Amino acid sequence: QAQLVESGGGLVQPGGSLRLSCAASESSSSINFMGWYRQVPGKQRELVAIIYSTGSKTYGDFVKGRFTISRENSANIVHLQMTSLKPEDTAVYYCHAQIRWIDYWGQGTQVTVSS
Repeated sequence: QAQLVESGGGLVQPGGSLRLSCAASESSSSINFMGWYRQVPGKQRELVAIIYSTGSKTYGDFVKGRFTISRENSANIVHLQMTSLKPEDTAVYYCHAQIRWIDYWGQGTQVTVSS
């Protein structure tokens, strides 16, 4: 059973920056993609950013150049650099990965954007 360990959530002021990280317990060779989704109460979970084993990336429409997903050379750790944060970015952010064709989710980390 693979595991995803998230870190980096917290409270930030509007316009600020935050970096989320997610580490998978499996080697990069078994990972098809890793990335982030987010969810607020009463709404569906939505895509934030995904990076594939090929290196290609997909972002949610709302990102509009504010967030950047990257991975370390080991490729089983991904980072989400978030800038120009807005109050509407407040949500629980979940790491998501497909490992050996099975979907896994992290436990979630709270991001709160507020003055």
